[in-house]
Amino acid sequence: MAKRFNRGKRMWRNNIAALACCAVIIGLLSGCGGKAETEAPGGDQEATKTAAVETSGKAGSGQASTEEPGTNREETSTKEERTVTDELGHEVKIPAEVNKVFAPNMEDSLLKLGVKPVAQWANGKLGHSYLQEELDGIPLIDFSGGLPSPEALMSYEPDLIVLHTETYAADGTYEKYAKIAPTYVFKNASGNVEKSLSTLGDLLGKASEAETALKNYQQKASEAKAKLSSVVGDKNVAIIRFAPRGVSLMGGNYLCGYVIHQDLGLGKSKLVENENAANLSLEILPQLDADYIFVINAYDQGTERMKEMTESPIWKGMPAVKNGQVYEADNEYWLGSGLIAYEKIVDDVVRSITGQ
Repeated sequence: MAKRFNRGKRMWRNNIAALACCAVIIGLLSGCGGKAETEAPGGDQEATKTAAVETSGKAGSGQASTEEPGTNREETSTKEERTVTDELGHEVKIPAEVNKVFAPNMEDSLLKLGVKPVAQWANGKLGHSYLQEELDGIPLIDFSGGLPSPEALMSYEPDLIVLHTETYAADGTYEKYAKIAPTYVFKNASGNVEKSLSTLGDLLGKASEAETALKNYQQKASEAKAKLSSVVGDKNVAIIRFAPRGVSLMGGNYLCGYVIHQDLGLGKSKLVENENAANLSLEILPQLDADYIFVINAYDQGTERMKEMTESPIWKGMPAVKNGQVYEADNEYWLGSGLIAYEKIVDDVVRSITGQ
């Protein structure tokens, strides 16, 4: 009897020990399973966090995310919003990201920055013809009857509006547009295209693109200037613009005149020595001191006046005409205001005068 009791007691102890051992093993397995879910192979939790952040960044924008957990993206954008002062003294709040810009008559500069506008300037149904290949599909807004109404502009939902001249902002237009989106106004962006391009690049977060475009243009202009200098020397170059309202001699302060007389350093007539432009007639024509002449039929609307002057004996007796140094320029980009137009003008001048 005693033997059976002792044997039973030993069996009970063995069962208790076995149960305790199983409990320990189950606990260990449970703990290992929990770690497997939260740690990278090797048990390095920091490596797992880093990998998760990098993966999140690559999935979004190709860069590692810099946001802290719980950061609100909208709050981050608000913090990055900038306030700048435009050339008329308006304080303008520039959004952290500008995705939709409306900048009529600055399409050339926008394209140089790799940006397409939500809509483009047009005269009737015609936009800037030399840009239409790149602006294919961009809606045209007719400016022939004035600036678009606020209601028409609102339909494009711009993030930023840029007006290239202060006349665009007159008569309450600025106040109306500023209610639609932040509105930046230049006094005259066409007066110094290189400066206005830099400003536009800063507004759109494209400063590096603007810097690269300017360097490339300046290099191109410098090389052209050297070629032209050896041929033209100290002789003058004139630009005559034929339009329905009259004939003018363009000065060196804007558009193609700026390119020829400032960027390329070619001399200009004393008639526009200190002027943006001067009226030109058959009576004044003999005073034109220029050995090279470029003529522009403005938007193909100056044909009648151009024919009247160029068929006159006075015109035919001018040295530039006798020497075959009169060149008809493309009216679209020669009156364009941007580096794309300027580069084309440089090519035209070099090819016409040097034959290269």
